[in-house]
Amino acid sequence: MNRREFLFGAPAGLAVAQAKPQRPNIVLILADDLGFSDLGCYGSEIPTPNIDRLAKGGVRFTQFYNAARCCPTRASLLTGLYPHQAGIGHMGRNIGTAEYQGFLNGQCVTLGEAMREAGYTTLLCGKWHVGASRPHWPVDRGFDESYALLGGTSNYFQPRSLVRNESQVTPPREGYYITGDWTRRACAMLDRHAKAPRPFFLYLAYTAPHFPIQAPEEDIRRYRGHYNRDWEGLRRARYQKMRKLGIADASWRLSAPPAEVPAWESAANKEEWDLRMSVYAAMVDRLDQGVGQVVAKLEELGALSNTLLLFLSDNGACAESKAQGKPGAAIGSADSHTTYEPPWANVSNTPFRYFKHWTHEGGIATPLIAHWPGRIAAGRIAREPGHVIDILPTLLEVSGGHYPAGRLALEGRSLLPELRGSGARTAGRTLFWEHEGNRAVRKGAWKLVAGFGREWELYDLSRDRSETVNLASRQPARVKELAAEYDAWARRAGVLDWKPEWEKQHGIPY
Repeated sequence: MNRREFLFGAPAGLAVAQAKPQRPNIVLILADDLGFSDLGCYGSEIPTPNIDRLAKGGVRFTQFYNAARCCPTRASLLTGLYPHQAGIGHMGRNIGTAEYQGFLNGQCVTLGEAMREAGYTTLLCGKWHVGASRPHWPVDRGFDESYALLGGTSNYFQPRSLVRNESQVTPPREGYYITGDWTRRACAMLDRHAKAPRPFFLYLAYTAPHFPIQAPEEDIRRYRGHYNRDWEGLRRARYQKMRKLGIADASWRLSAPPAEVPAWESAANKEEWDLRMSVYAAMVDRLDQGVGQVVAKLEELGALSNTLLLFLSDNGACAESKAQGKPGAAIGSADSHTTYEPPWANVSNTPFRYFKHWTHEGGIATPLIAHWPGRIAAGRIAREPGHVIDILPTLLEVSGGHYPAGRLALEGRSLLPELRGSGARTAGRTLFWEHEGNRAVRKGAWKLVAGFGREWELYDLSRDRSETVNLASRQPARVKELAAEYDAWARRAGVLDWKPEWEKQHGIPY
């Protein structure tokens, strides 16, 4: 089968061969702060039947990476560049250089712009977080129709900074929950555009399960009591399921819990711990229901068979500890603003170390599911490394689009070889990360990684994906070589030496 036949289908006869090939629709779904093991098809006990169905009918990646946090990942996902190159070296405020201006720059091309140029109707529904003021809204960066949360974290029952195209939106006060709203709006967009002559590109960026942990009470009740259990025991159960599913192998050791995770036996307020994780599970459940409704809408409109659907998360699980909102408000309610805390986040990132913000595997490893009926093999597991910078090049190749001249050169590469099961094009590639002074470089199976202000650590991911045996002292020459490559990339990308006081000075939002 040649490339044209792979993308658009082999001709069945002369009449079909002479017809204009039908390009696929594309749906890109992004979850927010979802841990690597939080899906059933990646090891979780939380039921996610709709996403699992996509995995069963498509490809799951085991070594796919994000950029460690919300804004940076979105910048890379949308542009095929490292976040600093796109103007978002940190978050959504200007720190004083072009690489840290807090919104997408004019040197990059967004997915909206690229897909519109390729002849697609471009739709966005969900979290934007790469430009809060005009002219940096979705409608300014290539999206024909958008319904967006401009900022980062938001109350799920009473959100702010919602816009539809060029106008601000105030949602109703009663009976509102933002995960359901994203789903309804996305399905309405599909109703309007799925049967049009032009193919569509839908970027659906859910806010779930990002804190504050909030969910409808009836959803929370379904999980109460299930998490009144040892979190390390739950990690072991997820790890064993991952091994059975083929996601993890023997080289993926179960990492030791960090110091901030106490033994379950010594943990106080076990009922509250159960409630926190029950709310989180309810949020993941609602996310899965939303994905199912979008897929059902595609089926109803006769579009699913010609749609490439990608699902992933923007970073690892979040271990932040917050207690805001109204005093005494029930955890999970509209008046609460809290998190599910490091012990449960450690479960979400099974079997890896650390969390969102960090560039260890717990911060940057993401589930990625690709579903494309008749175009990619069902049920396959892809084990080649990939990165969110690869999404734009992939969609350009799938759509037949072209990257314009005169812009920053793409850093990513198409994932089509991995989707087809021939990953030679990514073998031995080098990838880089930096966020808040947390930094890493991966070259082939070797990864050099360090937390802010800490010494480099070295891991052989082919033998130790969970980063449990630091080889830096045994291989100083390799450390020096990889550190030099990182330094050269950091200079090229405009990375600054991180200063923690910038968080307070610039009021950086989540």
